[in-house]
Amino acid sequence: MLETILERVHIEHLSDLSPLFDAYRVFYEKESDPIRGHQFLKERIENGESVVFISYTNKIASGFVQLYPLFSSTRMARLWLLNDLFVHPDFRGQGISIQLIEQAKIHCAQTNGCGLMLETAKSNDIGNQLYPRTGFTLDTEHHFYFWDYPLDL
Repeated sequence: MLETILERVHIEHLSDLSPLFDAYRVFYEKESDPIRGHQFLKERIENGESVVFISYTNKIASGFVQLYPLFSSTRMARLWLLNDLFVHPDFRGQGISIQLIEQAKIHCAQTNGCGLMLETAKSNDIGNQLYPRTGFTLDTEHHFYFWDYPLDL
């Protein structure tokens, strides 16, 4: 039986997290860049700009979830953006993504957050089945707009 534990990421976890983060970016059709990815994560953690939880399955880094803090003016409370969720292909289908989402919910509650929000592609069949199963509801009442500044990443 596989044992999975979750830990909040600190600087000492970067060597385990960085390869997962690079694989996540490659999954989203970005070019592999482990050095910049490591630096990006290091800055987020050192500057307190994100909260990351990593999963270890049988002591092997198997997945992560990254949360960014936002605020809701109308609710006058913290709101968390669940920006990144990734489970290594070798560990998929074992409920790790559900555990990571549940940990994100716990963190939201512990920080007096009013909720979690996320975005995924309409073509992400797995995510679009997973998120409703974990209590997320699809927002059909709002339009989301995005302005893209062209960075060469």
